[in-house]
Amino acid sequence: MDDRQRYDRATAELEPPFAILDLEAMRANAADLVRRAGGKPIRVASKSIRSRPVLERILAMDGFRGVMAFTLPEALWLAGHGFTDILVAYPTADRHALAALAADAEAARRITVTVDSAAHLDFIEHAVEQATPRAELRLCLDVDAGYVALGGRFRAGALRSPVREPEDAADLAAEIAKRPGLRLVGLLAYEAQIAGVGDAPQGKAAYARAVRLMQARSARELIVRRGLVVNAVRQFAELEFVNGGGTGSIELTVREKAVTEVGAGSGLFHPRLFDFYRRFTGHPAALFALPVVRRPRPDVVTVLGGGYPASGSAGPSRLPQPYLPAGLRYAPDEGAGEVQTPLLGQAAQDLRIGDRVWFRHAKAGELCERFDALHLVEGDKVVETVPTYRGEGRTFL
Repeated sequence: MDDRQRYDRATAELEPPFAILDLEAMRANAADLVRRAGGKPIRVASKSIRSRPVLERILAMDGFRGVMAFTLPEALWLAGHGFTDILVAYPTADRHALAALAADAEAARRITVTVDSAAHLDFIEHAVEQATPRAELRLCLDVDAGYVALGGRFRAGALRSPVREPEDAADLAAEIAKRPGLRLVGLLAYEAQIAGVGDAPQGKAAYARAVRLMQARSARELIVRRGLVVNAVRQFAELEFVNGGGTGSIELTVREKAVTEVGAGSGLFHPRLFDFYRRFTGHPAALFALPVVRRPRPDVVTVLGGGYPASGSAGPSRLPQPYLPAGLRYAPDEGAGEVQTPLLGQAAQDLRIGDRVWFRHAKAGELCERFDALHLVEGDKVVETVPTYRGEGRTFL
């Protein structure tokens, strides 16, 4: 029985649109992430999962420890449901959430907030000044891990932190040490230009060579600079963790002695954008099904909905992939539509009204912003249905 038959059989009683998570595929992906991490713990990026019960399943597996959250309200909610060791990996400007954190000693022990400037420290102190009693807040210093060359004329990597050099990090660490009620416990440096950029794009040989050259030089530069940054910061704080990497760079990042843990999330679901790496091959685990509702021509079918583009620089790579049956493609002048999506190709000739087309999202957790539940598939059966964040009434972004 192929995957399409298995998924159709498992969900025969469900009416699309809906989303599934193939548990066997997710477990295989998890095992490969752990193998690549070489014994260092993996902090789970919640933005790539966005389902509390699924996060619990992942953290119960060997090799995974802690959550990398994307907002402070999300972290507070997770802490309230028993999650511990939560790193909010992006700075917050939510005054109410900061005040709630400072007023809750247990949440403050479980949650670490990321900063990258003295302005963040000022904002936090102002937000929590009325909290009584006021708990000590745990902070993580975010360091720019981008690659810069040609005297600054070339840059690769996400535009995140203004803290880049060891002296920058040491200055901010010293500033934190001066402020009562704030304690620096961690350091984060995410090399997006390696972890989030595939080095084997289809049909782009010259571009692939350029990406590999950039990534190799970036890795060499970062292994030295990140180590120097960590040593500089340790003069002012006892760091509990140094986090780096992502799904696309795990086996490279863990080679650095300075790094104590890696972050990952997308690799568990293995969305479309992670097909284009040489170092690993994943198993598509998160899919959504849309029903065929029209047949405009013998080689064209139209499915309901489908306009679920991923975040990032706009383009075809951000659209979901028509996955099963194989051989379907978008109409070039329509793409993925708001309420309907035409699909072309030989495979369309065998589809009838009511049949399903299975899609993969370009990214991982953003799929869960479209659906209120994930149907967990084991073999050819749905063994459980669990809510997404949306299904629990939580939309944090």
